Amino acid sequence: MRARRDSPMKRCDDPRPLVVLVHGYLAHRVHLSLLSWRLQAEDFETLNWGYPTFRRSLTVAAESLASTLERIDAESSGPPIHLVTHSMGGIVARAALARFRPRRLGRWVMLAPPNRGSDVARRLEPFLGSWSPPVRELSSGSSGLVHSLGMPAGVEVGVVAAGRDLLVREESTRPDAPHEHVTIPCFHSTLLVRRDALRQVVAFLRTGHFLTMA
Repeated sequence: MRARRDSPMKRCDDPRPLVVLVHGYLAHRVHLSLLSWRLQAEDFETLNWGYPTFRRSLTVAAESLASTLERIDAESSGPPIHLVTHSMGGIVARAALARFRPRRLGRWVMLAPPNRGSDVARRLEPFLGSWSPPVRELSSGSSGLVHSLGMPAGVEVGVVAAGRDLLVREESTRPDAPHEHVTIPCFHSTLLVRRDALRQVVAFLRTGHFLTMA
């Protein structure tokens, strides 16, 4: 079995597409470890990227992610750089791509992303917003940062929503940009361990389309 790679630099002689994974709020990259391992088994190279989530603005994380993507993309050639993001990780990636867009940017799968904000964050904002900036930034209210972030043009985006999500409504997962969308009957975080979710992620990364749901 291949060893996991956590280095942001990719070997020039490695022909496998690189998938950068970005976790969500109050999470850690360990939560994406199983997904990372499964992608490696499907012959993808992975970078499981982590960042602090509670006390720092997601824009700070976006600056760091943009710098990481820039270092990866510094090589003159190579296979595509794909993104797989969960929850707030998708919003961090949106902000990062506004700062730097890799030349080799490939496809992007967003798992349960609050692209139009979270009603839970809106309700918690009066209590936690001053302590935890991402709560304010992810609010579905008009002041939420999510409403001022654009989507990169010309990127194949696939969104996987959780049909029983208690944190992000299904309609809130849809970005204001062309995309494919599929819903899996599970909860917000169980998307990360569902085999059917993995199959959809792999299918979209390889073809730009989701599998037809039975």
